Amino acid sequence: MAKRQPLEISEEELLELETISRSSKAEKRMVERSKIILLWQSGSSFAQTQAILGVSQMVVNKWRKRFIKYRIEGLRDAPRSGKPPVFSAATKATVIKLATRKPKDGYTSWSQRRIAKEVGMSQGKVQQILKQADLKPHKVDYWCGKSTDVEFENKMLNIVGLYMNPPENALVLSVDEKTQIQALDRTQPLLPLKTGRPKRLTSTYKRNGTVALLAALSVHKGEVTARTVDKNNAQNFLLFLKDLYRKYPGKHLHVIVDNLTVHKHKMVVQWVTSKRRMTLHYTPTYSSWLNQIEIWFNILTKDVLKGGVWKSKKQLVDQLMEYVKTYNEQRAKPFKWTYTGQPLAI
Repeated sequence: MAKRQPLEISEEELLELETISRSSKAEKRMVERSKIILLWQSGSSFAQTQAILGVSQMVVNKWRKRFIKYRIEGLRDAPRSGKPPVFSAATKATVIKLATRKPKDGYTSWSQRRIAKEVGMSQGKVQQILKQADLKPHKVDYWCGKSTDVEFENKMLNIVGLYMNPPENALVLSVDEKTQIQALDRTQPLLPLKTGRPKRLTSTYKRNGTVALLAALSVHKGEVTARTVDKNNAQNFLLFLKDLYRKYPGKHLHVIVDNLTVHKHKMVVQWVTSKRRMTLHYTPTYSSWLNQIEIWFNILTKDVLKGGVWKSKKQLVDQLMEYVKTYNEQRAKPFKWTYTGQPLAI
């Protein structure tokens, strides 16, 4: 009897096949086909594979051949021929009309299922019509509306000018607060990431207090200065400004902030006015997105806050400050302008 030749398979292919075979979300047919190849790779015969998976020899033979010829891509279904579904203009118009109008009976948006019920067709047909029209009633995008600030252009040009061409011997700092950061603990231990399964947290949690993070981004260096406070008020904001003033001696500090009340408090304005080396620049109304510290807060949220578990507020504070230290040592650099198109018309 001829000796059975072992299946040659790369580590990458093996890992992908194992991932598919264990996945609870992959199509059942792909799971079965992946197991056929994995059993082959482990030395199982046709008869053994048939017995384990409950499939015919023809099925085993088909997917073995497809794998040899096309590798993992060969395990997927080949595109089917046939005439694409055709819908009348009236049918399409009815579906599109519903999808683009606000629904009745207290709903805010349409689902494909409710559109299908309304027009008397299958959800699959509704999905095809909406796909052809590039309509996604389940999605919502947000955009920045036009600022109502009458001085928008002057304030915007001032801030962009500081970013692009800062004054000599000056330091541009983008400053803001991230408030109400919750030290959330979970009622059950975190389940770590595994093949085919994401990291899992219980939906029930315990609150261990909140903290606010004051942060300043040195725009042209990328360095971040931060401190945590229990309350976001004018007194704490002023103390933070004084820290920045002491940290950067000999430099004129141009501090960019939004229009939050604490940034315009009388004691803050009086102190800044008394200092020759500091100037506050306020972003236009509803335009805090001009402040680059918001970019860093987004990075912080992804790296630290999303999915975090903390047994105490102190543990949260310690991690925040450790992250700031690590960021400055390993990643701090100026953000680059990447937009090369034309300005949007307003």
